[in-house]
Amino acid sequence: MNETNTAGPAAAKRARVRNRRGEGGRLREEIISAAAALLDETGDEKAITLRSVARKVGIAAPSIYPHFPDQPAIMLAVVQREFAALDACLRTAVRDAGDDPRGRLYALCHAYLGYAQSHPERYRTMFGGLWIPTLGDSSLTEEDLVNLGATAMRLLADVLTDCVSAGQSAITDPEQDAVALWVALHGLAHQHAATRIFPWPGERIADTLIERIARLRDA
Repeated sequence: MNETNTAGPAAAKRARVRNRRGEGGRLREEIISAAAALLDETGDEKAITLRSVARKVGIAAPSIYPHFPDQPAIMLAVVQREFAALDACLRTAVRDAGDDPRGRLYALCHAYLGYAQSHPERYRTMFGGLWIPTLGDSSLTEEDLVNLGATAMRLLADVLTDCVSAGQSAITDPEQDAVALWVALHGLAHQHAATRIFPWPGERIADTLIERIARLRDA
């Protein structure tokens, strides 16, 4: 993707101070942060171009190429960083919930829903698939995409397994049921974001989903 830098005098005044040698990693992180900020501001992955990101950082568009070959590579980095943030959020919730497996499961699921509500544009990009170009049309490969979210799913399966081991869940396939529970949580998060007129059956809908899919019971 070739884009010429058309920044005028106003942009030049806020030009970024050039990194010293060895600080290229900092510029890479600034590019990712700028793309994430544009996503929050516009809610539109198409608004994130090499030119708009460069303008946000205060650099010329060609300065991006040593760090990212194209726009999809920038979006991949944004999504990877958000999945890492989601994973950290979920692990903190599980850790803070204490020793009770069922309590940890509730904490993880509610933390997931809270993350989706707090970061709606980023969440939509993470799970909506709108930013993913056709493989072969960009620098992205299938390997770049298949493991996105894998650590969070692994954590959910592990917490479900702990519930089974403690006699608090009657499920027999934690791996499969982790996927089922995530699909339910994702659907709930999506509908909360997409519509305000859905006839929600009370405030306990999330707990109802957790209890039924995880087949929770008293130990």
